[in-house]
Amino acid sequence: MAVALPAPALTRGRRRLFTLPQARSDLVNWIGVSSVVLITLIAVAVPLLAPYDPLLPVGMPLQAPLKDGFLLGTDSVLGTDSVGRDILSRVLYGARSSWFAALAVVGIGLLIGGLVGLIAGTVGGWVDSALMRVTDAFLSLPAPVLAISVVAALGPGFVHTLIAVSIVWWPFYARLVRGEVARLAARPHVEAAKLAGVGGIRLARRHLLPGAVPNALVAASLDLGTLILTLASLSFLGLGQSAPAPELGADSARNLSYFLQQWWVPVMPGVGVLVLAVIGNVAGDCLRNLMKTK
Repeated sequence: MAVALPAPALTRGRRRLFTLPQARSDLVNWIGVSSVVLITLIAVAVPLLAPYDPLLPVGMPLQAPLKDGFLLGTDSVLGTDSVGRDILSRVLYGARSSWFAALAVVGIGLLIGGLVGLIAGTVGGWVDSALMRVTDAFLSLPAPVLAISVVAALGPGFVHTLIAVSIVWWPFYARLVRGEVARLAARPHVEAAKLAGVGGIRLARRHLLPGAVPNALVAASLDLGTLILTLASLSFLGLGQSAPAPELGADSARNLSYFLQQWWVPVMPGVGVLVLAVIGNVAGDCLRNLMKTK
């Protein structure tokens, strides 16, 4: 009779060989996720980092980048705009505004959409149907058209833009959370909690919400880049803050006429939008990868 021998244990070196790629991948993903914290800290410190007041002229109009110096403080590193204001300072303040606006929309969307989805998935029945019909009504409208309509009705402004984009964004999170809650509600441990007499609020707080939060956070992080582009687009169309407030989209739009001769004036704010959007997308992808490995 043949005796089955246990498979030889992996040696320490072989275990290291198998774990190193995963460790490196996790390190890269953690760096990507940490970039959100880093950008947030930089945004908070922008008043200390910006070399000049973004609203005041500091030199000759339309001065080229790096014309008289290279280091911060020697002159306008990214040049000046048509009024003589420092472009670097305006890009930093505009990026700060865009970043905090995107985080605010994500937070508002998660709060409203998460609450709607949690109630719909937990209560079920006609409450679920009614809430999902309202959600579907918002989702059926083209998001850009709805956002532009809301801002046009309320009037241009930073707060009005946040309200408009939040109205567009919360239904996505409501659908996501409701689906996760419905999936979790069918799990054996949740069924056992129901049979044990656990009430709806306690059931949602202890068994359903913790399971729905991770996927909602991943979706929210993936939305950061898209939100930055959306907010910049509304600003580009003149639906953001009024001049002379520093906004990346608005600064590009106001200076398009200088594109062929003084290209840096409209291009530098666009580069700021691109950098923020890329960081948001990379951070979202890294967080999703980390959640998959857990």
